[in-house]
Amino acid sequence: MAAAALLRRLPAARAQAQAPAFMAARPISDSTAALTIETSVPFTSHLVDPPSRDVTTTPAELVTFFRDMSLMRRMEIAADSLYKAKLIRGFCHLYDGQEAVAVGMEAAITRSDSIITAYRDHCTYLARGGDLVSAFSELMGREAGCSRGKGGSMHFYKKDANFYGGHGIVGAQVPLGCGLAFAQKYKKEDTATFALYGDGAANQGQLFEALNISALWKLPAILVCENNHYGMGTAEWRAAKSPAYYKRGDYVPGLKVDGMDVLAVKQACKFAKDHAVANGPIVLEMDTYRYHGHSMSDPGSTYRTRDEISGVRQERDPIERVRKLLLTHDLANAAELKNMEKEIRKQVDDAIAKAKESSMPDTSELFTNVYKKGFGVESFGPDRKEMRASLP
Repeated sequence: MAAAALLRRLPAARAQAQAPAFMAARPISDSTAALTIETSVPFTSHLVDPPSRDVTTTPAELVTFFRDMSLMRRMEIAADSLYKAKLIRGFCHLYDGQEAVAVGMEAAITRSDSIITAYRDHCTYLARGGDLVSAFSELMGREAGCSRGKGGSMHFYKKDANFYGGHGIVGAQVPLGCGLAFAQKYKKEDTATFALYGDGAANQGQLFEALNISALWKLPAILVCENNHYGMGTAEWRAAKSPAYYKRGDYVPGLKVDGMDVLAVKQACKFAKDHAVANGPIVLEMDTYRYHGHSMSDPGSTYRTRDEISGVRQERDPIERVRKLLLTHDLANAAELKNMEKEIRKQVDDAIAKAKESSMPDTSELFTNVYKKGFGVESFGPDRKEMRASLP
């Protein structure tokens, strides 16, 4: 059965989410029979009863998880090579190791829900339905990029899928995410916003201010701390007096999740959305790990040992966990999964070649998209016009 046929048999929202980017390999099992799998470790909760460890999935979904995360991993490895070849310039923050967060979150929600994140954003863009060509084009500053080649690695967007970006200012996306949640509640949409940030940004004052107003107004905001245990070369224990980030909301419920277990992430995000829509904000701490350094200028090995990195790869890697599930439940064999990975590698290589054909933005584009046309004093009411006129 072709991959498109598999996608048609998944729920509509998942099919739309995956079809643009993930469609190379044939499905190994297309069964939609319910399958219950226990999460790797229990959830740890604060001010709320945790969800069940028993997660309902299907063979088809597990195959999709494996394919999606493998494609994300290959994309990030390719981005590393492109950066070293100087085809990607400026900042570049890679997500390999953390794929289960992006994929598990997308499996639990719909495109009507919003996601906003920091600068480690490539894989979230793919999970929201972005395609490889526009991703690589953006990374290389080409016109075919998702931000027309003007945003680069840190500023991926997909507004039609309610993905509001990549943001370069540490922690600044969290108040914006709470603003999105305010709009959702104001419009009575029964949707939620997932505002992602890292353990380094967890100490930002604006995060606590935004969480406070969200709790007061019971906004459907889910603050997701992707705790990969290291900020910009600094271990969490050196930067945070209390690294139990799921408790940081104090008066706001929290949940600690194994962010390397895609099924645990799916279960937690579904639970968090239901809670947020009904009761207001909740904090999720995703216990995850990045294999690369903080950015491409960081070798990632001066403040942690290579044994630590290889240990996580061997014991907790999110892709290998799903591979083991597929093999254990006889949903695929090793050779079939290897063939799928070969097809993914070709898909990535073809996308890079096509992205290289896209032209660079014209120099005149430097001055576009800076101001919104028509926005001036005339846009304000009488009181605001007076206030604006008094400004220097």
